[in-house]
Amino acid sequence: MTLDALRSRLRGLADPEDARNLQRFFKTGPGEYGEGDLFLGIRVPVLRRLAKEAAALPLEDAEELLRSPYHEKRLLALLILVRAHAKGDAALRERIHATYLANTRYVNNWDLVDSSAEHLVGAHLRDGDRGLLDRLAASDSVWERRIAVIATFHFIKRGELADTLRIAGLLLSDRHDLVHKAVGWMLREVGKRDREAEEAFLREHCRTMPRTMLRYAVERFPEPLRLAYLRGEPASAPTESA
Repeated sequence: MTLDALRSRLRGLADPEDARNLQRFFKTGPGEYGEGDLFLGIRVPVLRRLAKEAAALPLEDAEELLRSPYHEKRLLALLILVRAHAKGDAALRERIHATYLANTRYVNNWDLVDSSAEHLVGAHLRDGDRGLLDRLAASDSVWERRIAVIATFHFIKRGELADTLRIAGLLLSDRHDLVHKAVGWMLREVGKRDREAEEAFLREHCRTMPRTMLRYAVERFPEPLRLAYLRGEPASAPTESA
């Protein structure tokens, strides 16, 4: 499928009413995190099917699509890149990874980050230098900071938890709610694999970490344990055998 054909398909799938709803959902008003973003009104399952059809789209065309002012076009580009990275050889994966890092300003909403970071950063760094995560965590861009922690989901799924805990520590003083939510989510995923590893982090930081981050991290804890951490009283938290 050519880029022109893909654009034509997207125009035909657009739904103005869904577009208005999505603009509200993704906080596109003045001063909101998605300020000025534009929507066509196309649902994610439709975009995933379209990404499969457009799997052979050249990287240069996918990059052009990623730079679109329309949210769904950017998401579609990322879905295409994720598929291509997973199936490509080492040279193609490196080009896709570099393209992604050069265009993070277009990966500018939480769903775009969450659909791509673990695959185009995390998976790419599986056997490489993970110092990139620290550099992203120190970025002025809220989206790059979210990329840094969401990328570690790839390692969590492999039972490798140290990178998540390190990046979570770097982001404890972050001021943005979308980073707090992402870190709390990843800490919760750590806890699914190793409760003690998560609790060790929480015992050290629960009194000072952002409230939203803590709430997300303890969301699935048994209620007495969850409340103990929310009170900042980990020493009073009941044991598993209690």
